[in-house]
Amino acid sequence: MSLLSLSFPICKLQRAEFSELNLAAYVTGGCMVDMQVVRNGTKVVRSFKPDFILVRQHAYSMALGEDYRSLVIGLQYGGLPAINSLYSIYNFCSKPWVFSQLIKIFHSLGPEKFPLVEQTFFPNHKPMLTAPHFPVVVKLGHAHAGMGKIKVENQHDYQDITSMVAMAKTYATTEAFIDSKYDIRIQKIGSNYKAYMRTSISGNWKANTGSAMLEQVAMTERYRLWVDSCSEMFGGLDICAVKAVHSKDGRDYIIEVMDSSMPLIGEHVEEDKQLMADLVVSKMSQLLMPGGTVPSPLRPWAPQTKPAKSPGQAQLGPPLGQSQPRPPTQGGPRHAQSPQPPRSGSPSQQRLSPQGQQPLSPSSGSPQQQRSPGSPQLSRASGGSSPNQASKPGTTLTSQPRPPVQGRSTSQQSEESKKPAPPHPHLNKSQSLTNSLSTSDTSQRGTPSEDEAKAETIRNLRKSFASLFSD
Repeated sequence: MSLLSLSFPICKLQRAEFSELNLAAYVTGGCMVDMQVVRNGTKVVRSFKPDFILVRQHAYSMALGEDYRSLVIGLQYGGLPAINSLYSIYNFCSKPWVFSQLIKIFHSLGPEKFPLVEQTFFPNHKPMLTAPHFPVVVKLGHAHAGMGKIKVENQHDYQDITSMVAMAKTYATTEAFIDSKYDIRIQKIGSNYKAYMRTSISGNWKANTGSAMLEQVAMTERYRLWVDSCSEMFGGLDICAVKAVHSKDGRDYIIEVMDSSMPLIGEHVEEDKQLMADLVVSKMSQLLMPGGTVPSPLRPWAPQTKPAKSPGQAQLGPPLGQSQPRPPTQGGPRHAQSPQPPRSGSPSQQRLSPQGQQPLSPSSGSPQQQRSPGSPQLSRASGGSSPNQASKPGTTLTSQPRPPVQGRSTSQQSEESKKPAPPHPHLNKSQSLTNSLSTSDTSQRGTPSEDEAKAETIRNLRKSFASLFSD
């Protein structure tokens, strides 16, 4: 097992076996590890606080009498990140427990895509009466490297093995013996895949016992599906391997899956070690480095910005779409302003002016006059219109997104001159014209022809304002 202590910007690597470690874990203080080292023939205890762990040793083995599950619990208690995760390391301390995950994948993918070997689990020796067929392979407890596996040829040998299970006081599994041609191992380290074929030379039914010939084979999509499916168990395995056997009748059988404690084989051992080192560095940069590659959850999307307001906008009036706080004018109550879709001729009304001005008002130069429903809309006043024409009955200053018009037909002017104007205070006239002038000042600067029209309109409004007070 490798323990990494991270002291920015230096990373110290400590290597030790479970037997050389002891620890104390705290709720807020993390985990403090004591490691025994030999210096000048004397055992010395070194204490440090690890930041990351790479587990390359089995935490539990019944055959060797090694049980370091309490250390795994302590490391998990201290909240230490690891490869593989400490949660998966603890779950891999029981092979039948891991095999139950393979059964789930078998039912999900089917026997064609995921050919799992037939296996039977017994919690103790009592239900082990007989096997459905012989020969069978009996596996006792949790062991590695071919230990605890026995090939049983007949019923008499099977009864003898049952008595051994009773003495061991453990669980056992039985599976049909497969006369294999060679073994298959598919390993995955991060995003790197390799497949190996191992053929026994000594003739032993265990291909990992005695002499065997090992060679790398092509990585097929079938093999990739096996290892990818197994790498998803227990929250995800960064390092794992699938073991299978290829029978003499040409069929494959998946028998086991291994985690990060798997032994490295073949002629690419150094390359696999480098892949593991790169994987550890990548995980550490994501979890431990300040300002690492993990995207911040504070700004997952760009914030929705509102149009900026100029200092004087609060005095010039509320923005587009809100009611104007003006008193009732010109012959009765105003018509309610209903929201209208923007016209195709004025797309600039929904964005800021190019020179950082206020948000564009919909009047584009001068207030637009609107008659009551059913009557034609009036165009903007031109140079020869009457001063009182802007305050005719039934017309209000609205926020219609209509482009400015430079002139007005003679029929519209004569029709307006015939309508009687009821008496109303000069105060209302001045406020209406003042609001109109304020709205025109906040408009966007358009093309030269539009600027000339705006300037002419402003001059006309000023003349109307002067003649209003001259009355």
